[in-house]
Amino acid sequence: MVNERMKKLGSERSAIRELFEYGNARAAEIGRENVYDFSLGNPNAPAPACVREEIERLLRDTKPEVLHGYTSAQGAADVRQAVADYIRKTFGVPMRPDLVYMTCGAAASLTVALNALCEAGDEFVVVAPYFPEYKVFVEGAGGKVVTARSDERFHLDLNALDEAIGERTKAVLINSPNNPTGAVYGERELAALAALLRRKSAERGAPVLLLSDEPYRELSYGAEVPYLMNLYENTVVCYSFSKSLSLAGERIGYIAVSPQAERAEELYAAVCGAGRSLGFVCAPALFQRVAAKCLGKTSDVEVYARNRAVLYDALTRAGFECVKPEGAFYLFVKSPEPDAVRFCERAKKYELLLVPSDSFGVKGYARVSYCVSSEMIGRALPAFEKLAKEYFGR
Repeated sequence: MVNERMKKLGSERSAIRELFEYGNARAAEIGRENVYDFSLGNPNAPAPACVREEIERLLRDTKPEVLHGYTSAQGAADVRQAVADYIRKTFGVPMRPDLVYMTCGAAASLTVALNALCEAGDEFVVVAPYFPEYKVFVEGAGGKVVTARSDERFHLDLNALDEAIGERTKAVLINSPNNPTGAVYGERELAALAALLRRKSAERGAPVLLLSDEPYRELSYGAEVPYLMNLYENTVVCYSFSKSLSLAGERIGYIAVSPQAERAEELYAAVCGAGRSLGFVCAPALFQRVAAKCLGKTSDVEVYARNRAVLYDALTRAGFECVKPEGAFYLFVKSPEPDAVRFCERAKKYELLLVPSDSFGVKGYARVSYCVSSEMIGRALPAFEKLAKEYFGR
């Protein structure tokens, strides 16, 4: 009667969402202030002033049928022009509006892009640890996930990528700044990846594409985030405003196809076709226009920088081994015992909600999302100290 695979996906939520719902249930029982929920990457920094200002201006000055009506399937023409202009001026890429497709956030960007690319038997290489939904998105498009390990610093391991990329590889999917580790891939390693992809493309006689998942592009702590279209021609950028503008629930983003990509116009046509097939046409009209007016603006990244410093310093002092994030807003904490799931279950005794790394494709770590209030972090530190005492006796 129903699609069994879809029923399974609907019945078994992601580990992140499951923990988030657990936190909501606990908050109803003991009070929100007594639950230390570090599960979800839900930005708490206020949106920049331009968001409110543009919403108010649009509500005041725009006719309802324009403000809330359908745009073109691929997005309003003036919005796509604004995105193209921003990419051209900021990154020096000769982007055109007819290679920009507005989407309902990064999830839609990835889903549409993967469906645009995937043919029977295609493989997509992801770098572990990776956002768990990548597997869902790839398999939903009919593809197969092939995992390449990262190095000991959670940066790119070119040897592992070389081994993972095969005759059936359609694309490599990367995410920098990275969820869950906070790693920011540098220009040297990305240039080496580009050289590898060119060699692999020549060997197979068809381009291996690079999909760049970029919801955290602006969230870095001094580390430069290279623009991949400047390093590799066959690049498709999947961008979201969810984190940069603190608009996670508004679901707005875009796909940008590199104008240097082989048969770029055909690739864009496939993106449009995939959006049509999946029903992802005409992204939210109001927030298309808001995003267009706030290009290059961000929420206060210093809020996350302060949270990072407080949490990293406190946890390392308590005895935990942590990966210091270069970007995004996640702390990757090494589990004091081999089983990270058991470690995270033990943390629940102190109402600490941490995400075990197993669903991210690696074992032995927990992700701590610090895009939360500094007050909650302060309240949570004694709980972390009690948890550390169980393992380290401090």
